[in-house]
Amino acid sequence: MAVSASLFGKYPDGRDITLYTISNGRGMEAAVTDLGAILVSLLVPDGSGQRTDVVLGYDRGEDYLGNGCFFGAVIGPSANRIADAAFELDGAAYRLDINDGPNNLHSHRDKGYHKRLWKACPGENSVTFSLEDEDGSMGFPGNKKVSVEYALDEENALTLTYHGISDKRTILNLTNHTYFNLDGHDSGRIEEHELWLGASCYTPVLPGAIPTGEIASVKGTPMDFTAPKKIGKDIGEDFRQLALTQGYDHNWVIDGWDGSLRHFATLKAPVSGRVMKAYTTLPGFQFYAGNCITEEKGKDGITYGPRMGLCLETQYYPDSVNHPEFPSCIFGEEKEYASVTVYQFAVS
Repeated sequence: MAVSASLFGKYPDGRDITLYTISNGRGMEAAVTDLGAILVSLLVPDGSGQRTDVVLGYDRGEDYLGNGCFFGAVIGPSANRIADAAFELDGAAYRLDINDGPNNLHSHRDKGYHKRLWKACPGENSVTFSLEDEDGSMGFPGNKKVSVEYALDEENALTLTYHGISDKRTILNLTNHTYFNLDGHDSGRIEEHELWLGASCYTPVLPGAIPTGEIASVKGTPMDFTAPKKIGKDIGEDFRQLALTQGYDHNWVIDGWDGSLRHFATLKAPVSGRVMKAYTTLPGFQFYAGNCITEEKGKDGITYGPRMGLCLETQYYPDSVNHPEFPSCIFGEEKEYASVTVYQFAVS
């Protein structure tokens, strides 16, 4: 195992942006940066040992200062959407940045954690990023301290361990927004990938992708991945939930959630045979099929576009602060935030 560091660019205030590369003995390599605690690249061998970068992103740190699609980023303090960019907590009303129609998405597009320069602490097979965020920042209460550790082991598992504390009760709902394409970031669209989800229910949405509050069965709908199927099989079906989000972009409810590490997804690539199994301690995840990836130049001069990568963003359900029937994303004072997400790679 080894961790190396290299210059990756300059932050607007002149500070260096650093890239940290974690390598194991089986040919897998994860590169992460202190800008946004972003997963920049992930080299994964196929059955013949050929390594390919399986995540979308950019070649330079400065390019991530734009990053409208949130490639590889850690999102916080609140991932996903909050209805009307507002919530009430302990008798106080809070207003957030209106940045997604009338709603709030991913806290703040310019000031969110994905645009911050985090403090990095390399380990033997890991890098831990940490930052502090003051009371009132982006409209959220509490002086917060958060961290995320990326660790790579010899079983080709990349483990993300999150932690957060606050001196006031507040929203802490962190996630990672990596876009995966297991045939390679430069290989085109992902509709032929096969996906299994350990989720027999999901949270339907209203226009604007805000949950209705219902937890609905996937049975008999295009949302059913409880048996493996190609992502493209039903994505074009005449189904209102798909029409509202231009394809899959919903929160699925993990079966049997109890806070332990649970296997919630298996993704298989059609050409390379790479397989990714995903695990988390969280109650839900956003499966986003990359429907709205904007056409832009990514790594190696490749032009990205719609459905060239997919996300499996582990999380508390969107807008859960406004839905007391959902698992609570409120932490602070006597309750610390902690979660684990694992992406493990193999070949079929």
